[in-house]
Amino acid sequence: MSGKILARGDTSMDHAPVPDGQVVTGDPTTSILEIEASGLDIGLWEHSVGVSSDVEVDEIFVILSGSAEIDFKDGPTLTVGPGDVVQLQAGDQTTWNVKESLRKFWVTP
Repeated sequence: MSGKILARGDTSMDHAPVPDGQVVTGDPTTSILEIEASGLDIGLWEHSVGVSSDVEVDEIFVILSGSAEIDFKDGPTLTVGPGDVVQLQAGDQTTWNVKESLRKFWVTP
C-alpha cells in the first residue's frame, strides 16, 4: 500500500451553529470532516470560540490548534492545547469552553 495524505492541516471546513440546546454562551459553531481510512472511524473537528455542552462517545483525540477547557460533570476540568492527547468515555457529560478556535483529530472505536 502506498502512503497518502488523508487531510491537509489547512483543510477548509464549513461550520454550522451549535444546536440551541447545547449552546451555553456565545454563538459557537462546529464542523466535522469524517475521513475514510483502513476501516477506522477518524476525522477532524473544529469548534469556534464559545461555550457548548455535549454527551460524549468513546474517543481519543489530539489537539492540533487552539485551546479550551473541558469541564466534566462528574470529574475534572481539562485545559487542552496543541499536542495534547485526550480520551473521552461514552456518556461523559462535558462543557467545552473554547478560548481559541479549536481543531482536533479524533479516532473512535
